[in-house]
Amino acid sequence: MSESTDSRTKTLNFNVGVLGHVDSGKTSLARALSSTASTAAFDKNPQSRERGITLDLGFSSFAVDLPDHLQGSGGPQQYDSLQFTLVDCPGHASLIRTIIGGAQIIDLMMLVVDVVKGVQTQTAECLLIGELTCPRMVVVLNKIDLLPSNKRQSAIEKMTKRLHKTLETTRFKECPVIAVAAKPGGPEAPDTEEPQGVPELIELLKKQTYLPQRDPGGDLLMAVDHCFSIRGQGTVMTGTVLQGSLAINDTVEIPALKVTKKIKSVQMFRKPVSGAMQGDRVGVCVTQFDPKLLERGLVCTPGSLHTLYAAVISVRKIGYFKGSLATRAKFHITVGHETVMARVTFFGLPPVGTSEPRFDTEPLPLQPCSLDTPFTFDREYFYQDEYVTSQGEARSNPKQWALLEFERPVTCPLLCLVIGSKLDTDIHANACRLAFQGRLLQGFEDKSYAETALPRLRIYKSKQKEGQVERVTDDYTVIGRNLFKKETNLQLFVGLKVTLSTGESGVIEGGFGQSGKFKIRVQEGLHPETKQLLNSTSKKKGKGGSKGCPANEEEPKADSEPVSIHLRFKRYVFDPHKKMVQS
Repeated sequence: MSESTDSRTKTLNFNVGVLGHVDSGKTSLARALSSTASTAAFDKNPQSRERGITLDLGFSSFAVDLPDHLQGSGGPQQYDSLQFTLVDCPGHASLIRTIIGGAQIIDLMMLVVDVVKGVQTQTAECLLIGELTCPRMVVVLNKIDLLPSNKRQSAIEKMTKRLHKTLETTRFKECPVIAVAAKPGGPEAPDTEEPQGVPELIELLKKQTYLPQRDPGGDLLMAVDHCFSIRGQGTVMTGTVLQGSLAINDTVEIPALKVTKKIKSVQMFRKPVSGAMQGDRVGVCVTQFDPKLLERGLVCTPGSLHTLYAAVISVRKIGYFKGSLATRAKFHITVGHETVMARVTFFGLPPVGTSEPRFDTEPLPLQPCSLDTPFTFDREYFYQDEYVTSQGEARSNPKQWALLEFERPVTCPLLCLVIGSKLDTDIHANACRLAFQGRLLQGFEDKSYAETALPRLRIYKSKQKEGQVERVTDDYTVIGRNLFKKETNLQLFVGLKVTLSTGESGVIEGGFGQSGKFKIRVQEGLHPETKQLLNSTSKKKGKGGSKGCPANEEEPKADSEPVSIHLRFKRYVFDPHKKMVQS
């Protein structure tokens, strides 16, 4: 390591996702935290004044002394200071994107709530995203300067109570709540007024830190949030290592541009280092690359990311979403670092002895990270018009999957988290817009996947048709009607099995005449009772009428029901030949 300090000591980077409703004051809070901390930190750290690659572009970060409970806890890797990187998420669609894309490295979530307005739609959505991605949370009640000073304490206590009630059913039920005023007087006010409660918040954040699990193994995936050139050195990409590790002289790929580059130098915390691993904030210098081509995006081990036109995911509905999840509907799909529209087809395990989708008795795991029943092309699946939710509190929803067909190709790693939402819903409507979540299990990289890959996906629809026996021609043959339209090509149905309501099985032998009637061969022969029933029915039909008389068309009376014919088959949704299959 070419660090300028003792190589055994280093800075621990701890990533804090800053979430909250629009206008709750997230950015002011990030700014107040950075400036409060950095005035203290810069005085202690003269090197930080030296010019280096500044890493706090796009993200703000600040360093503090290592808290006591982390002293000596790094194993052979002793840490001497702690850096908080605040992952501030600006707009809403990009909030979902940033949080999901960086889910695996967010160590703590800071939920910012406007103390006057309380929990709003996006606050609830942030909570959901937090539950999917993050183990710990701190709630910050901001803008306490807007409360009249004589009622301030009681208003803070009331809001704290309400928040604890909201969080009761989530994984954050005991989480700490702290009150601050990040920018007293609002964004237009002069900077002379000191923020309130920020030093206390920094102490609280320090208490909440732990040694995150970091894994240097596997393919590199780095989220770049800024790109700029330094004359005489090259182009610097700053960002966070989401998985794997990197080192000087490694070749990396920028998959969006389909180019590879060699790493010339690496900096962390304004100091040159030889490499970096999962969770680190880093600046990577490459040569002969125009920074304008990549403002934000992904950098990875060459060939490790896939560009997909469609994908199969495991799927679970998000409980707070009120709409239905219908097949053929379009949703905003957030996957990797992208949000793209996709058409969705839901499917599940074949029903057991019924035409209804079956309910699995085992409950689904609550965490999306655990992989469900493995998806495989060797199995048959049942087509669903919509996502099936089981009735009653105790029953968990059956296991289900979805095919996503993207409107434009997306670049992402397999097994990544996927969230489907309806982001076109009114942002101010009090409704959750996150609809479902899942994991990406199978990707289709071929542009013509509909012809080359989808036929392997054996999703079927069950079909049933019913007709009547018109008459018996001999002990082994009957003529049927009303099963097909006149224009139907009966050749497609020759050889399919049918059952009679009287219990016999037969096979369609072919058409009979021009009007859609057909001939059925009953291999075992008709039961005597069936022949009797059919003969009495046809006699009744013939009664009282002469040739061409309407009496011929008279339906049999209710006391002698006609014998019905049942044809059941299935059709695979993606079969190009639209074949009918019987088990």
